[in-house]
Amino acid sequence: MPNLDQIDRRLLAELQAEGRITNVELAQRVGLTAPPCLRRVRALEEEGVIKGYHAELDALMLGYAITVFALVSLKSQAEDSLRQFEEHMRDLPEVRECHMLNGEIDFILKIVSKDLQSFQEFLTSKLTPAPNVASVKTSLTIRTSKKLPGVPLEGA
Repeated sequence: MPNLDQIDRRLLAELQAEGRITNVELAQRVGLTAPPCLRRVRALEEEGVIKGYHAELDALMLGYAITVFALVSLKSQAEDSLRQFEEHMRDLPEVRECHMLNGEIDFILKIVSKDLQSFQEFLTSKLTPAPNVASVKTSLTIRTSKKLPGVPLEGA
């Protein structure tokens, strides 16, 4: 784990909140001049602390009206079976997140779909017939009351 000082944490907090901020504005917010600010950000990128920059898109405006969480149990938990399932999920653009879990359920997926009919088609043609799938339980989201990107940064 990298050794982050107070300024690094403030840089990360600002970038996590607003990824398109200019280097000059970022430097002002954290109390640096532009050149050392840019050096620090580049170092955080090179160390892998900053993995990338992304735009947050409005799913509904782009036609994705529903979000579904799916709990998937596999027939086998052998490493090859787990990897095969994960590779299959990487190839499905509707699957936005795939997390392997500890316990009864093997994976939780976050899936977006244009409508209920599209999701049903995805479920029956792509998810349930996926390699090694034993069962799938789904829940449609009604609303989202909290959605924060990234991680909490103490001391930022």
